[in-house]
Amino acid sequence: MYTPKKEQFHTFEETEHGVFGLFDTPAQIIDAAQKTKEKGYTNFDCFTPYPVHGLDDAMGLARSGLPWVTFFMGLFGCITGFSMQYLTHKYDWPINISGKSFNAWFAYIPITFEFTVFMAGLSTAAALFFLAKLPRTGRKVLHPDITTDKFALWIPSNSANYSEGSVTDFIKGLGSKHVETVK
Repeated sequence: MYTPKKEQFHTFEETEHGVFGLFDTPAQIIDAAQKTKEKGYTNFDCFTPYPVHGLDDAMGLARSGLPWVTFFMGLFGCITGFSMQYLTHKYDWPINISGKSFNAWFAYIPITFEFTVFMAGLSTAAALFFLAKLPRTGRKVLHPDITTDKFALWIPSNSANYSEGSVTDFIKGLGSKHVETVK
C-alpha cells in the first residue's frame, strides 16, 4: 500500500502574487517541478494542456483519495442495488414467476451493475468538486498560452524561500522561455 511521506503533503493556499515560467515540453515541466521541489519551494503548481504522467511524483504530491471514494461508493451501490431487489422479491412481493426461486440473483445483475456505476460516478464527481473546492470562478488568466500549447510552473508569493528576484532567476535557469511576475 502506498503511504506518502509527511513532506509530500502540500497546503495549497490561493494567492494572486507570484512568478510563473512557460515551458515547451512535458519533459521540461517534469524536470522543472522536480528541481523546484528539491530547491525547497512549497505551494508551487504546474499547469499543463493535458495530463502529464509522472508530474505528480516530480512535484512530491501525495496520491489522491478520490479512488477510495469511488471504490467504497461503488461497493455501497453494488450492495444496495442487489439488496433492494432481493429483499423486494423475497419479502415484500414474493410472487413465484415461471417457477423461479425468490433469489434469482442472475436477474438482478443489470440493475446491480447500473446502480454500482451510478453511485461510484456520482460520488466521484461530488467528491472532486468538494475536495478541489470547485468551481473557482475568481481566478484570472496568467497567460493566454497556458494550457493551450505551453506548460507553466507557478511559484506563489506564499511559498517557502520566496524572493521575487531569486525565483525569477531560478525559473530562467530551468530553461523557461518566458518568465513573468504577477502582482
